[in-house]
Amino acid sequence: MESIMQLTVDGCPREALVFSSGSMPPSAKHPLVFAFHPHGGTMQASSVHMGIQNLWPEAIVVYPQGLDTPTLGPVDPSGHATGWQVEVNQPDGVGNRDLEFFDAMLATIEQDHVVDNKRIYATGFSNGGFFSYLLWAERGQKLAAIGECAGRLWGIGASEHLTVPRPLLAIAGEDDMTDHFADQKATIDAALVVNHATGSGISCGPMCTFYPSTIQAPVKTYIVPHGCPHAGHVYPAWAPEVIAGFFKTHALP
Repeated sequence: MESIMQLTVDGCPREALVFSSGSMPPSAKHPLVFAFHPHGGTMQASSVHMGIQNLWPEAIVVYPQGLDTPTLGPVDPSGHATGWQVEVNQPDGVGNRDLEFFDAMLATIEQDHVVDNKRIYATGFSNGGFFSYLLWAERGQKLAAIGECAGRLWGIGASEHLTVPRPLLAIAGEDDMTDHFADQKATIDAALVVNHATGSGISCGPMCTFYPSTIQAPVKTYIVPHGCPHAGHVYPAWAPEVIAGFFKTHALP
């Protein structure tokens, strides 16, 4: 079942595309996935490209719509395209509007549906991946796991810190020139530390490495090597399946 959730957050109209299954018993607890589009994206396009609702029909899947947002980097400093904040109290009038939007969406979904509070997840591509990491840093107590592609935590180690261990699936390309691979790897390395998953890692297939955690917060990475298809700043067609599969295997204790 598809619907549009309309909210007013701090006086600003916001909306999100929501998919929920009508085939489950009314009392059944639903996993909840928030999926965030890239800079310049839309909730409708992400619902097609990600398609988490098709891979996990038992889950409620929310595709929020971002507002025109200036980037802190060189991509869109004037804010002519839609996007998400990447740090707390972001300048240029952005503030905490997207963190507040997340809070409002979560409260509304919990009012309208029976949500499994041990199975709430965040995923996103590019700027949507940045915001997923920000949610981990600032709303980590609410999340069971994070799955992102071509994202990172802005200001890691300075303005933002990962402190709550949470399972992570990260997809990155070594030829990414939009969000440089070295910056993405720095966030992954920080996640390995906070998740107590600093071992050498175990191969889990082509491009895939699994880092077991001593506190049940593993990290799984798909690193696309130099020169290969999808090694740039792209969202691979196989990304939704591996992200949804990762989410299905992780819940809060």
